[in-house]
Amino acid sequence: MQLILLPKNVLKTSGCLTAALALSLAVTPSALAASFADFVFIVDESGSMYGEHSWLGSMIGNLDASLQAKGLGTGSDLNRYGLVGFGNGYGGNLGRTVPVGGGVFGNASQFANATNSLTTSGYFEDGYSAIDYALNNYSFRNGAAVNFVLITDEDRDIGNSSLNFNNILSGMQAKNALLNVVVNSQMTGSNGQRAIGADAHGNTFMANGQGGFTTNSGGVTGPNYSYDTTKADYVNLAWATGNSTISGAAWDLNMLRAGGNTAKSFTAAFAEIKATEALKQTPHKIPEPASTLGLMALGLIGTSSMLKRKR
Repeated sequence: MQLILLPKNVLKTSGCLTAALALSLAVTPSALAASFADFVFIVDESGSMYGEHSWLGSMIGNLDASLQAKGLGTGSDLNRYGLVGFGNGYGGNLGRTVPVGGGVFGNASQFANATNSLTTSGYFEDGYSAIDYALNNYSFRNGAAVNFVLITDEDRDIGNSSLNFNNILSGMQAKNALLNVVVNSQMTGSNGQRAIGADAHGNTFMANGQGGFTTNSGGVTGPNYSYDTTKADYVNLAWATGNSTISGAAWDLNMLRAGGNTAKSFTAAFAEIKATEALKQTPHKIPEPASTLGLMALGLIGTSSMLKRKR
């Protein structure tokens, strides 16, 4: 919470009104950018996902380096990474915590080790249930840039029919969380080139043939392909998170699976774009307890009364 100090002459002449004004200013959310990030990776644990599990462990160092290069996680508060696995069958694992460094969150190195605990025995994948699990079982630091990354090659299997696009989106918005998805969905840029990924603002990210990437701002064109309902389930959900400045992005899983320089371009683009998104995010705010606000108000009013008696 940021406190606003007012001049003594203002306090002397305004009394309780000044206290109320000061209190309202004290709880006004800060417009400052986040200085660290909390990421949760939500990962399909079915048999076809082994390659993506390996990629996560090798990619996380790139992401953390990109975040730090932008000033996120360079102070006493490091960037944190959590891991949720999902997909172990009907009535089973709709979402589970994979410990990172012995806890729910850990650093990049601990996260890389934790990816070795992901399984490949699943067959029923409800990404909405897994996102809902993360929303209800992970707590985020005040001032963090909160990011979810869903990784799956399937569309949604409905394991919890009470969950839908709208209430999952609302849950993410309540946490100021941005969603990216790495899914079985093809996107084409306005230049006719197949994209590594794209955001809701019409930016498409293209492999440059040398392990790097370029950005095209001409929007997503077609024809494109998505596995069954993947676009409606996940791509549109990612694109709906964010605001007029930033949005979540969708990434073509099959460009990662292409290997070689294309896969290198995928990793480079993902790490850089995710770090840029996090830098622009509105920080997560934990509401102040009513008791704290009440004590502040009493203190301000008492200070005002004392100053009035001294006049």
